[in-house]
Order: sequence, then structure tokens, then C-alpha cells
Amino acid sequence: MKHYTLLTILITCCLSGTFASAKPHAVIVVGTHHYSPERSMPPFARILEEQGFRCTLLIPEGNPEMNKNGTGIPGLEVLSEADLAIFFMRFLTLDDAQFGHIERYVKSGKPVVGFRTSTHSFKYPKDHPRFRWNQDFGRRVLGTSYVMHQSGSTTCEVVAKHAQHEIMQGLSTTNFISPGTLYLTRLEPGCKPLVIGHGKSRGDQLREGGFGTFFAHEDETDIVAWVWENEWGGKVFCSSFGHVGDFASEPIMRILINGVCWAAGHDLPAADSSIHTLEVTPPQKKKRKRN
Repeated sequence: MKHYTLLTILITCCLSGTFASAKPHAVIVVGTHHYSPERSMPPFARILEEQGFRCTLLIPEGNPEMNKNGTGIPGLEVLSEADLAIFFMRFLTLDDAQFGHIERYVKSGKPVVGFRTSTHSFKYPKDHPRFRWNQDFGRRVLGTSYVMHQSGSTTCEVVAKHAQHEIMQGLSTTNFISPGTLYLTRLEPGCKPLVIGHGKSRGDQLREGGFGTFFAHEDETDIVAWVWENEWGGKVFCSSFGHVGDFASEPIMRILINGVCWAAGHDLPAADSSIHTLEVTPPQKKKRKRN
């Protein structure tokens, strides 16, 4: 098994290879620092290039959540040239022009991949005309809006009914651990579950907030990876995988790479081929100075 270690943080890059025009163009949009996708997505893009993609990676300077960086995500116009969009975003308040690039891509019916926090990609205020997209991006584009999540790691297993799906081919095991917490879902009709997860919290929880009112037991089981066709006809692969530790897991990496290839209509890696994993180190938290 081959491991990659990311040594530097890339801000914005375009990765291209020979005969690029013959390769499907994947645009990876990073719109959060949560779970450090600015560290995981550059090497993930390089692995996709090894699988025959041409990748454009958008990582804005500063924190784009709630437009804290003042610039949102520059470069989104490249989505007009994309064959596939991969989103890893959270709590964005993009302006009309930037949001328009995403909306036009989604409504074109082209394939979409969503990682982890992308079910809650936007956080517009209630009086904003795009307030409904806080829920609708997850629900209408990816197949579920955000609900809530458990604590600790998630014990995963392949859904037996769909174990023969293309995305499941080549898995070395049907049971594995994700270090990320279990996200609870409200999947739309037609979503096909591929992986389920079991997660615990510190006790039964009643959650009341902007996402709605929900109750979750201390032990919950839910779906962590699925495929779908959204209302615009776009093929969707979405997963709550995306914790930095997920990229070090061979079965999770195979599912993610297979999912991207499947959504794009691209050849999947051979079932007997090895899959690269990534050792992604999250940034160290700054120590608070004591007075």
C-alpha cells in the first residue's frame, strides 16, 4: 500500500497532464477549513489524476465560511468547463456571481460529488433570497439536508443489498472504522445506500436549532455513503466521509475514488489494483496564552 504525505498547503492549483482534453475535468471546490480539506484535497486530486482525470482545485485564501475572508471562493467560473464537480464546503454566504456559477453547474444536470460538510454548504440569513439553499443544497443537490451528528468514531459496514454496486468493487473488507463522527440523514426518495455506520454519543440528545428539532439516541445507525440522481438528472455520489483520518483508510479511499469515477462515468480502478492512502496531518491548534 502506498502512502502520500502532504508537506505543504496549496492555496489554488490546476493540475493537468498530457492530452488533458481527452480526460474528464474534475473541479474540486473547497469552501471550509473544517476537517482540513485544504490539506486532504490537493493530494486527493493528484490521485485522481493518476486515475485519468484532469483536476482543477479551488482553495481560497483565508476562511471562506460566512465570507470571513472577504472574497468567498474566487475562480468558480471554471465550473462551466467541468465534467464533474466535487464539493467540500460549509456555511458559505457567496455573492450573486459566485453562487450563480455553482447553481448553473448543478442545474446543468452534470454529476456531483459531495464530501462530509457539503450537506450544509450554505448559511444565508433568514431575510436573504437564498436562505432556502441552506437546506436545499444538501436536500435537492446531494440527497439529504444536515440533521445532527454523534460523537467519537463510526463503525462502518457495506449494505449487503448493494454490495455488488460498482462503487463497492475491490473492497478488501466490508467492515471498517471511520474516525469521523456519524452524521444522521434524511435521505430523499431514490437514494441508494451503500455504507451504513454505527455511532454513539454521550447520551440521548434533543437538538433544537437552525437545522430543525431532532432527537437522537445514544446509539444510532445511519447511512454514510449513497448514490442518487437529483432532480436535474445529475448523478450524485455523496458521503459523510471526509475526516482527515478517513484518507488513511484503504476501504474508505477506494470507496471515494470509485465514487468519483462512477459519478463521472469514468473507468473505475481495477478491483485487484492497489489504492493509495493519504496521511493527512491537521494543523496544530494554537495554544492559548495564560495571563
